[in-house]
Amino acid sequence: MIDVQNKGDMNKEEQDRIFELKMYVNGEWCEASTLEKRTIVNPATGKVIAYAPEGTVADAREAIDAAKSAFESGIWSELSAQERAAYLFKIADKIEEYGEELTRLETMDNGKTLREAGFDVSDAAACFRYYAGLITKPDGYTYHVADPMQAMVVREPVGVCGLIVPWNYPLLMSVWKIAPALAAGNSIVFKPSEVTPVTPTKLFQILDEVGLPKGVANLVMGVGPVVGNEIAESAYVDMVSFTGGTKTGKHIMRVAAGNMKKISLELGGKSPNIIFADADFETAVDYALFGIYAGAGQVCSAGSRILVEESIYDKFVERFVERAKQINVGPGNEEGSEMGPLVSQEHLEKVLGYIEIGKAEGARLACGGNRIIKKGYEKGYFVEPTVFVDVTPDMRIVQEEIFGPVVVIQKFKDEAEAIKLANYTDYGLAGGVFTVDGAKAMRVIRKLRAGITWVNSYHPTYNEAPWGGYKQSGIGRSLGTFGLEEFQEIKQININLQVEPIGWFSK
Repeated sequence: MIDVQNKGDMNKEEQDRIFELKMYVNGEWCEASTLEKRTIVNPATGKVIAYAPEGTVADAREAIDAAKSAFESGIWSELSAQERAAYLFKIADKIEEYGEELTRLETMDNGKTLREAGFDVSDAAACFRYYAGLITKPDGYTYHVADPMQAMVVREPVGVCGLIVPWNYPLLMSVWKIAPALAAGNSIVFKPSEVTPVTPTKLFQILDEVGLPKGVANLVMGVGPVVGNEIAESAYVDMVSFTGGTKTGKHIMRVAAGNMKKISLELGGKSPNIIFADADFETAVDYALFGIYAGAGQVCSAGSRILVEESIYDKFVERFVERAKQINVGPGNEEGSEMGPLVSQEHLEKVLGYIEIGKAEGARLACGGNRIIKKGYEKGYFVEPTVFVDVTPDMRIVQEEIFGPVVVIQKFKDEAEAIKLANYTDYGLAGGVFTVDGAKAMRVIRKLRAGITWVNSYHPTYNEAPWGGYKQSGIGRSLGTFGLEEFQEIKQININLQVEPIGWFSK
């Protein structure tokens, strides 16, 4: 629950931005069992905006038990698709009703600009509506098999689903998992990032307001190694869906093996954005900027490796650097801000550390590379849009996910080398190709080992289309019909239309 915590020594504006968060278990708002709290800060100011419960293993187990009881009771899982859809439509309406508040909270929670946060809120409402509509559509099959049998397939909910989301899209990533999981009839145990729990808490207030049955949706806060690990390891959790780093994803795979639970993992990326010499030049530059600096580069599908054909390489670097230097970096809620801060002090240090690694490896810093200290926001986690050139494929800044406003620009001679460089990474989440040659675009796209690709564009996402990657970028897909199927089991049903003894054995 989001309640204003009054502090006598603070002015009114500051009071209004400090919230006392609670967990939501079995339909009730509650504290952590230890009553311990975590401090949540605004990335633009470094000021406290909330205090969140520090959940424990015991808290996670209580939430899992509540979800298990709710699922087994059938209070949600046995509702008709139309009844579940009605709830989801109401949730979408509430998201829009609270749209302005959610937008402000998302900017305070994560640091992203109001423009970006506003798009996320709109997409969140649309996602609930998409799955509300999808769940009522035909989803089974019948088969013409040998008489006297009739065979069919139906889809059923998995059971108790553990949902664990990252901090870069606190609201939208929550919705990408919660909407299809609930649409399918599952009960959920949800863990937001311990860094950004504010907007997910507001979302759960909405779930409570629409009257979702008790125990169907449970919110537990806490750190990954404690609460997240318990969710992934529990024998009473039938599926775990995780979005975050590849290292954590591998750990979840290991601990989830205990009861062979279903897993869905959307992990890291080091995605290539390939610019051919025949591309519309300004369009390619513009999308390349958007591909890396949207969300301050804290996007799993960010185009963090720009590959440019050698005949236009110098021209492209010059123009890209010129444009990057013009990006207005500032607090997300400040008019004119085009790129906000990084999410936390810890992540700031990580990104700055990678910039130092790039220098030490011999890459040339074409622009950026520094922390920005803004007047009035001296404690904010701002970093300049950063560009490295003269890099080699084996450099750490080329191979490892930095997850910040840092891009490397590589040179290639021809189509074959572009493909080789693009695929020369352990990741396979996304990729883009810019060219006016449609046949060439399709040849390259078909050879990219990536799950999400664009031609003459970068970043657009649609609720109707699947989201996920190849290789170490994950397992499974979010969104679209594929995203619903992740939260369903497939059951074969065979019906004998001629009820009489089979006569297999002698009497």
